[in-house]
Amino acid sequence: MLRSMYSGIAGMKNFQQKLDVISNNIANVNTQGFKKGRPTFQDMMSQQTGAAAGADGGRGGVNAKQIGLGSELGSIDTVDTQGSLQNTGRELDLAISGSGYFRLQDPENVDEEVYTRAGNFYLDEEGDVVNGDGYYLLDDDGGTINIPNDAQSFSIDASGNLNVVGAEDFDEVTIGLSTFSNPGGLDKVGGNVYSASLNSGDAVDVLPGEGGAGEIVSGALEMSNVDLSEEFTEMITAQRGFQANTRGITTADEVLQELLNIKR
Repeated sequence: MLRSMYSGIAGMKNFQQKLDVISNNIANVNTQGFKKGRPTFQDMMSQQTGAAAGADGGRGGVNAKQIGLGSELGSIDTVDTQGSLQNTGRELDLAISGSGYFRLQDPENVDEEVYTRAGNFYLDEEGDVVNGDGYYLLDDDGGTINIPNDAQSFSIDASGNLNVVGAEDFDEVTIGLSTFSNPGGLDKVGGNVYSASLNSGDAVDVLPGEGGAGEIVSGALEMSNVDLSEEFTEMITAQRGFQANTRGITTADEVLQELLNIKR
């Protein structure tokens, strides 16, 4: 009887964690470049009450008798599918149509890079291209990108080339991208930023449109890939699963109560 109660507790914990992931997805439904999470479950070890036996003489084989001891969280996957692109018409709003990540300089360690799909960039007082938290956008050589103050206008093409009009001293630069063998293994560090992990693979620096990377779309932003209808459906499933496990605990408790009443 206690096995059923502990199995129910394990199920309740799992569905609570699923609700946590779903709530985070819904909270980021309007976050540029956000990639939703997806929890998966797996069964826990089973208690064997009878061993398996092979065929012997005139008797056939029998299967093992096993009682499961509940479930546990198997993984929380990052679903790195492409989000829809929203036109903004702003020159420094950039989206990647396809694979790849923008390269940013880590302000905590200028020799390290972090990565993002959120392409809402700005100019700081020095004319450097930065994101909303002041992380420098890097070019294909790993250098910062600067637009001179005397520039009359600028544009960015699909290959990431920055074209400036009216500046006296400007060397053309190309925005750099990075790809990973396992982008779902990147670590989320907050602020729409990712860092490489032991399982993401090393960053491969590429040009937009080359090496499997997507092209850059100027004047657009990639939106979150969260589907609200799907998330609400999963929320209902998680809620009912949680309730079902509580019913299992309640039923086991009622059976135990009946056993206690035998003494009366």
